[in-house]
Amino acid sequence: MAAEAITPSTPRPVRWSTLAQWWRDVTFAHWPVAPARVAGLLPPGTRPDTLDGVTYVGLVPFRMHRVRLPVEPGVPYFRTFCETNVRLYSVDGAGRRGVVFRSLDAARLVPALVGRLGARLPYTWSRMRLHRRGDVITYTCVRRWPRSRGVSGRLVVRVGRPIAEPTPLEHFLTARWGLHVPWRGRALYLPNEHPPWPLRRAELLHVDETLIAAAGLPAPVGPPVSVLHSPGVPVRFGPPVRTG
Repeated sequence: MAAEAITPSTPRPVRWSTLAQWWRDVTFAHWPVAPARVAGLLPPGTRPDTLDGVTYVGLVPFRMHRVRLPVEPGVPYFRTFCETNVRLYSVDGAGRRGVVFRSLDAARLVPALVGRLGARLPYTWSRMRLHRRGDVITYTCVRRWPRSRGVSGRLVVRVGRPIAEPTPLEHFLTARWGLHVPWRGRALYLPNEHPPWPLRRAELLHVDETLIAAAGLPAPVGPPVSVLHSPGVPVRFGPPVRTG
């Protein structure tokens, strides 16, 4: 089946929320990669999602905020922390576009363990920091567990003007309404919903990272083709759906 249309708002509203959170101070940095190079890294039943024959690897640092389950108010220590993910883009047999996380570095050990053991997501525990001075934001990450010697990242961006209408590529990289997760030889689709991203242009001032190569992907060559920033959105996740 052909991939669904790319829309700025979710095509599948979440009726029953299983998890709620905010994604704050989000930066999206992306590099192109050949679909054949990453096809074997995706869950069964999914394929690389492409735009004009190209797919992308994303490095996305941000601040997780107000994380909570529907039945509890949340513990402050676990509710807000820095996170960085390395991600690919996927589409399943039903045409649902999604994200595949190759790694997720989190600054809190317990959420990392819950995500790793409960949702089978490749979470790691890392020492992380987000520092903002005016329009310049610095994200740092040094992996702690599982032990991966020398795996770290530092990204510095200057946040620019708001984007009135994102380009097709900017929509493709940000308008994602779920993720594909490997589960017992197949893929599960975890839907989410949030308001349209309020996006801004961003200038990359510095990047020094080994997170992408550690995730089994080719190390980026040259600057990213797209750097965006968003102050953030509230997010709700729904129950998982089998892909086939």
